[in-house]
Amino acid sequence: MIVNGFVMNNNFNRKIKVGIVGGTGYTGVELLRILIQHPNVELLVITSRKESGLYVSDLYPNLRNHIDLKFSSLDNPELMSCDIVFFATPHGVAMSQAEALLKSGVKIIDLAADFRIKDVEIFEKWYKIEHSCPDVLKNSEYGLVELNRCRIVRSNVIGNPGCYPTTVILGLTPLLEHPEPLIDLNDIIADCKSGVSGSGKKLEISGLFSESSDNFKAYGVHGHRHHPEIVSQIEKISGKKINLTFVPHLVPMIRGMFSTIYAKILPHALDVDYQELFVKRYEHEPFIDVMPFGSIPETRSVRSSNNLRIAIYRPNNKDRLIILVVQDNLVKGAAGQAVQNMNLIFGFKETIGLDSISILP
Repeated sequence: MIVNGFVMNNNFNRKIKVGIVGGTGYTGVELLRILIQHPNVELLVITSRKESGLYVSDLYPNLRNHIDLKFSSLDNPELMSCDIVFFATPHGVAMSQAEALLKSGVKIIDLAADFRIKDVEIFEKWYKIEHSCPDVLKNSEYGLVELNRCRIVRSNVIGNPGCYPTTVILGLTPLLEHPEPLIDLNDIIADCKSGVSGSGKKLEISGLFSESSDNFKAYGVHGHRHHPEIVSQIEKISGKKINLTFVPHLVPMIRGMFSTIYAKILPHALDVDYQELFVKRYEHEPFIDVMPFGSIPETRSVRSSNNLRIAIYRPNNKDRLIILVVQDNLVKGAAGQAVQNMNLIFGFKETIGLDSISILP
């Protein structure tokens, strides 16, 4: 398989041993749902501090008759026997175990933020914890496949991108990769909405049904942790400093993410065919769907799938470009993207285990 000029191996018969640390959250159960159907995966261990000893299917009845493992403690030595370990845990957990796992030859994919931001000072400023393994961070790779495919396959530690950053970065990439600047880098707005599962499975008043249902609100307006992650990546792509206004919102649905990105076209770039630019950039990407010009993507069209859909608008053919991006925040925005990284690392077909069709209604 050749993707963007990079040759992928198809190790169809190889089985790898996989562990999951923190398998009780929403991203954890999505990882389980995907991995137990993956033909090249043997799930060896799933840990949970609170649920150790409980059968996984007792906590998640949708997995009944599909998995017979019990949750185990975090110090389960079987983790060291895995080929790869996923961390679906709060920030700070993966870094505490990374060095020991790496010494045992175990590869790591962290779905939290421990290995997303290379600048330790910025990480510590936004996440309010000390980074305990900066040397591992230095050698980790940002796991946005559509940008870093060739580097991911050589990496032992992957920082899985955040859900909001995935939509914003992929929504801007074709504009930023162009040899000449196409948009005003000081005037980019990302207006983003997420379902309530994006905040994780924890007891908070804001997550109660009576608080989130029949309601719509912004949050993190003064500053959100995903802002420096987005900025660091799009500045890396463009090679220039940028000014991004990023405002996330909470919408009363369980899963789904919709990002509307506004960019001002520079005078010399008014004649560019932006639809063609996006189509060409993503034509070989199996999970990126650039819809016909003027389409309306919907969150339900990607529900439970690893697909991300993009539509382009240019009102009255003027100098404002509007990019609409939708994804399932728990799949392409989290667990599905993590498995996509795993497939690359072990030379599997990139789409294997991830080619399920979105569910409707």
